[in-house]
Amino acid sequence: MNIQENNIIGELVAQDYRAASVFKKYGIDFCCQGNRTIQDACESKEIDASSVVSDLNEVSKATSENTIDYQSWPIELMADYIEKKHHRYVEEKTREITPYLDKICRVHGDRHPELFEINEHFNATAGELAAHMKKEELILFPFVRKMAKAKQENTKLEAPHFGTVENPIQMMMHEHTTEGERFRKIETLSNNYTPPEDACNTYRVTFALLKEFEADLHLHIHLENNILFPKAIELEKQLKNAKSY
Repeated sequence: MNIQENNIIGELVAQDYRAASVFKKYGIDFCCQGNRTIQDACESKEIDASSVVSDLNEVSKATSENTIDYQSWPIELMADYIEKKHHRYVEEKTREITPYLDKICRVHGDRHPELFEINEHFNATAGELAAHMKKEELILFPFVRKMAKAKQENTKLEAPHFGTVENPIQMMMHEHTTEGERFRKIETLSNNYTPPEDACNTYRVTFALLKEFEADLHLHIHLENNILFPKAIELEKQLKNAKSY
């Protein structure tokens, strides 16, 4: 694949997730703002687009047996995977990180007051993500599975109470943007998760966990925004055209 400056960021990452590492290197958002071209993203950050394209083409040429082809997955498998892997990760890591943040605020907050703001942002993210994931698990994902089943079995699908799948998807994408921006603030406040010289082991572990949490969140959002949601919208159109809806 010959990558050019007019390629859409989210589509590139959907085709090959290794591209995400290049966008991360240049500070380009590939999940919440993945609907931009490379050129547009580079102009907004005053980055040389040719350098980004060159790095992307180098990455795409390298072979890797470990690259997961998420794009080829059936839509219901993707919904199951996100729920069982990424939703559970958020729940487990929230319980782990919260007491650590509270502790380092108590011990180091007088010398590093930014910790209180980091803690506030993370608590807000934890609460919002919990509600967000429940909406996906109880409303959006079950409907995605119903659509997949209707297509497989060639059966009629009852219209959802939310009208079209695009309505909850728009809400989920808006919430993704909010949490992406919140974590960018955490990244800035933590100096890109770099602990200060006087940091204790708990401090260092907490920042490492926050960095890991952000990386998982980026993949989580990418899989939904750039793969699952477009496929769900396309599947709904197919069902409507086939008068199965």
